[in-house]
Amino acid sequence: MKQDSCQVTVIDRKRIELARKQMPGAEVLENVSEVLKLLGDTTRLRILLALATTELCVCDLAALLEMTSSAISHQLRLLRARGIVKYRKEGKIVYYSLDDPQVQSLIKVSMDQIG
Repeated sequence: MKQDSCQVTVIDRKRIELARKQMPGAEVLENVSEVLKLLGDTTRLRILLALATTELCVCDLAALLEMTSSAISHQLRLLRARGIVKYRKEGKIVYYSLDDPQVQSLIKVSMDQIG
Protein backbone atom coordinates (compact mmCIF):
# COMPACT_ATOMS: atom_id res chain seq x y z
CA MET A 1 0.00 0.00 0.00
CA LYS A 2 1.25 3.47 -0.87
CA GLN A 3 2.22 5.69 2.05
CA ASP A 4 2.53 8.90 0.01
CA SER A 5 -1.16 9.40 -0.71
CA CYS A 6 -4.35 9.69 1.34
CA GLN A 7 -5.95 6.53 2.61
CA VAL A 8 -9.42 8.14 2.50
CA THR A 9 -11.10 10.74 0.30
CA VAL A 10 -11.66 13.95 2.25
CA ILE A 11 -12.12 17.35 0.65
CA ASP A 12 -11.17 20.40 2.72
CA ARG A 13 -13.06 23.23 1.04
CA LYS A 14 -11.27 25.94 3.06
CA ARG A 15 -7.86 24.75 1.90
CA ILE A 16 -9.08 24.43 -1.66
CA GLU A 17 -10.45 27.98 -1.62
CA LEU A 18 -7.23 29.32 -0.07
CA ALA A 19 -5.17 27.63 -2.80
CA ARG A 20 -7.58 28.84 -5.51
CA LYS A 21 -7.26 32.48 -4.34
CA GLN A 22 -3.46 32.25 -4.50
CA MET A 23 -3.40 30.65 -7.95
CA PRO A 24 -2.33 33.09 -10.69
CA GLY A 25 -4.42 33.47 -13.83
CA ALA A 26 -3.99 31.31 -16.92
CA GLU A 27 -2.02 33.98 -18.82
CA VAL A 28 0.52 34.38 -16.02
CA LEU A 29 0.93 30.62 -15.71
CA GLU A 30 1.43 30.31 -19.47
CA ASN A 31 4.12 33.01 -19.42
CA VAL A 32 5.94 31.39 -16.49
CA SER A 33 5.74 28.02 -18.23
CA GLU A 34 7.27 29.49 -21.41
CA VAL A 35 10.17 31.06 -19.50
CA LEU A 36 10.85 27.82 -17.62
CA LYS A 37 10.82 25.88 -20.91
CA LEU A 38 13.40 28.30 -22.31
CA LEU A 39 15.56 27.88 -19.21
CA GLY A 40 15.13 24.11 -19.34
CA ASP A 41 17.27 23.78 -22.46
CA THR A 42 20.95 23.03 -21.73
CA THR A 43 22.28 25.17 -24.57
CA ARG A 44 20.21 28.19 -23.58
CA LEU A 45 21.18 27.69 -19.95
CA ARG A 46 24.86 27.66 -20.90
CA ILE A 47 24.36 30.85 -22.92
CA LEU A 48 22.68 32.54 -19.97
CA LEU A 49 25.41 31.45 -17.57
CA ALA A 50 28.02 32.91 -19.91
CA LEU A 51 26.07 36.15 -20.27
CA ALA A 52 25.71 36.37 -16.50
CA THR A 53 29.48 36.82 -16.43
CA THR A 54 29.91 39.36 -19.22
CA GLU A 55 28.34 40.53 -22.46
CA LEU A 56 29.39 38.45 -25.45
CA CYS A 57 28.86 38.45 -29.19
CA VAL A 58 27.55 35.48 -31.16
CA CYS A 59 31.07 34.54 -32.27
CA ASP A 60 32.29 34.55 -28.64
CA LEU A 61 29.39 32.35 -27.55
CA ALA A 62 29.89 29.99 -30.50
CA ALA A 63 33.58 29.56 -29.62
CA LEU A 64 32.85 29.14 -25.92
CA LEU A 65 30.10 26.56 -26.42
CA GLU A 66 31.75 24.94 -29.45
CA MET A 67 28.68 25.44 -31.61
CA THR A 68 27.93 27.18 -34.89
CA SER A 69 27.07 30.87 -34.95
CA SER A 70 23.73 30.08 -36.57
CA ALA A 71 22.79 27.68 -33.75
CA ILE A 72 23.72 30.32 -31.17
CA SER A 73 21.81 33.01 -33.07
CA HIS A 74 18.70 30.84 -33.11
CA GLN A 75 18.83 30.36 -29.34
CA LEU A 76 19.46 34.06 -28.76
CA ARG A 77 16.43 34.96 -30.90
CA LEU A 78 14.24 32.82 -28.65
CA LEU A 79 15.69 34.36 -25.50
CA ARG A 80 15.41 37.89 -26.89
CA ALA A 81 11.78 37.39 -27.93
CA ARG A 82 10.96 36.59 -24.31
CA GLY A 83 12.89 39.59 -22.96
CA ILE A 84 15.52 37.45 -21.25
CA VAL A 85 18.48 38.84 -23.20
CA LYS A 86 19.12 42.14 -24.95
CA TYR A 87 21.68 43.30 -27.46
CA ARG A 88 23.62 46.39 -28.37
CA LYS A 89 25.56 47.17 -31.54
CA GLU A 90 29.08 48.47 -31.50
CA GLY A 91 30.09 49.08 -35.09
CA LYS A 92 29.63 45.75 -36.85
CA ILE A 93 29.59 43.70 -33.66
CA VAL A 94 26.42 42.84 -31.72
CA TYR A 95 26.90 42.18 -28.02
CA TYR A 96 24.36 40.25 -25.96
CA SER A 97 23.71 40.53 -22.24
CA LEU A 98 21.04 39.55 -19.75
CA ASP A 99 18.00 41.78 -19.84
CA ASP A 100 16.20 40.26 -16.86
CA PRO A 101 18.16 40.15 -13.56
CA GLN A 102 15.51 37.84 -12.11
CA VAL A 103 16.58 35.14 -14.56
CA GLN A 104 20.10 35.21 -13.16
CA SER A 105 18.66 34.88 -9.64
CA LEU A 106 16.44 31.99 -10.71
CA ILE A 107 19.40 30.16 -12.27
CA LYS A 108 21.53 30.74 -9.16
CA VAL A 109 18.80 29.46 -6.83
CA SER A 110 18.31 26.41 -9.03
CA MET A 111 22.02 25.64 -9.14
CA ASP A 112 22.35 26.14 -5.36
CA GLN A 113 19.49 23.65 -4.91
CA ILE A 114 21.28 21.05 -7.04
CA GLY A 115 24.81 21.56 -5.79
